[in-house]
Amino acid sequence: MPDLRTSLHLDMLSRSRRENSFPKRIFWAFRRSLVRPLYGLEWGDPDIVPPLQFIRDRYVLPYVNAQHKAVEVGPGGGRWTRYLLGFETLYAVDYHRELLDELKRNFGRHRNVRFIENNGTDFPGIDGNSIDYLFSFGTFVHLEFNLIEAYLLAIKPIMKPGANIVIQYSDKTKIMAQLNDGFSENTPEKMREAVRAAGYRALEEDTTSLWHSSVIRFTI
Repeated sequence: MPDLRTSLHLDMLSRSRRENSFPKRIFWAFRRSLVRPLYGLEWGDPDIVPPLQFIRDRYVLPYVNAQHKAVEVGPGGGRWTRYLLGFETLYAVDYHRELLDELKRNFGRHRNVRFIENNGTDFPGIDGNSIDYLFSFGTFVHLEFNLIEAYLLAIKPIMKPGANIVIQYSDKTKIMAQLNDGFSENTPEKMREAVRAAGYRALEEDTTSLWHSSVIRFTI
């Protein structure tokens, strides 16, 4: 261990001053300005926001498998898509062509990603009983309940028996959802019953980690 006379700390201070000099800060600010951020990160980056980190580590990463096929409903700019690239095939499904084009700009180079424009609640081009995992975050929170029910019925035919389905939904028992006019009328009780009525079995729920929504994992 260095003694008190070592120049270690003074050297570190000098290096830090060089690295954080005004010209260096200008250079790195310019570099960062050239990188176009992913659309959606303004609502939280799962790499740095603790509740989203938990969702990533609990409900996403453990299910990524290079031999499996997955679907992401409403991927936006790819805030969560980047964690799903390890699947053999990833179907990114969205109603809006503009959002799929945005996603393509970010992930079009990945040959295992299929970009699918649907008609609202369907899954064109996806074979029945072929999907091992389905994920949706930031989409069902805005869907009216009748659309959620329609989606649940449409999802079932494409899933393999025992597949995992993870959906984030609006939770109006929470004040932050009540204050957000863009969030649909839903609660854990309603979502749980809709999942059951569509013929699924609920496996796991998280009603505490997120400040305006909840998450449910279920299977056939």
